[in-house]
Amino acid sequence: MANHKSAEKRIRSSHTKYLRNRYQLKTCRTFMKKVGNFTDKTAAEQLLPKVFSMLDKLAAKNIVHKNKSANSKAKLAKYVNRLTATVA
Repeated sequence: MANHKSAEKRIRSSHTKYLRNRYQLKTCRTFMKKVGNFTDKTAAEQLLPKVFSMLDKLAAKNIVHKNKSANSKAKLAKYVNRLTATVA
């Protein structure tokens, strides 16, 4: 247990940041899975910039490593480029 008032505040603030970081990471992972489940190229291409933006923000805030972000973006782009556009 913390012995100082500042240490108690640090515990509270670091836990708040931890929860926010986990939420952002989980949200990004959910969107990555959505893109990975698409079979229509046009729908995947519309969501791809949003996911790329999320990954860039996570890397900028050091929530994920920049190379992991780049690797994930490359995999998603490769997947979307292999899809064929379906006309309804």
